Amino acid sequence: MQLYMFEHCSLCFRVRMAAALKRLHLKEVVVLDDDTDTMVSLVGRRVIPILLKDDGRPMLESMDMVKHIEHRGEPILVGPERAEIASWAAHVVDKTAPLTMPRYPLLGLPEFATVAALDHYNLRKRKAVGDFVELRADTRRHIARLMPDLEELGELIESPHAVNGALSLDDIRVLPLLRSAAVVKGLRFPAKVRDYFEAMMNRIGFQPLPAI
Repeated sequence: MQLYMFEHCSLCFRVRMAAALKRLHLKEVVVLDDDTDTMVSLVGRRVIPILLKDDGRPMLESMDMVKHIEHRGEPILVGPERAEIASWAAHVVDKTAPLTMPRYPLLGLPEFATVAALDHYNLRKRKAVGDFVELRADTRRHIARLMPDLEELGELIESPHAVNGALSLDDIRVLPLLRSAAVVKGLRFPAKVRDYFEAMMNRIGFQPLPAI
């Protein structure tokens, strides 16, 4: 299987996480942010992630990719799911975006390896969230908005090894969002969130992105 991805992309990390948990080989292909041609040639439109299955057919939608990987061999994401976790994951993205999006282009990530790719990202995301310099200057306020959600997550986590006590699709929903939030220097996860984040990242063998 081959995954076309951005390093900073939380939806891409869902797929990478699932493959790591299953100990399945996943060839990762980082696409430059401005390389729309590659995406269009594969699936007819600009979208990331894209999974090329072993039969060469492309797959879209990160959770469909996760389920495809999960169905290979013995299932591992067999734990319960909770509506509260799905709800948390769905609404926290709007609070993390003003913190994470202005920082990704400062991390030296491979999808920004050319000036054109970096400029392309900056233009796209500034239209979506606003001026990056202003957003970084307003970090404290955005952290303050996010902290109640992180505290709420801490109360929901049942174990450092699985958000619901046994690995489930809820872990696929939660961990990539925490990986993104962890790029914010000065953001301190509540104890249970930190323990979960560290234990899960260690389990799948990934290092956090740099914090800035």
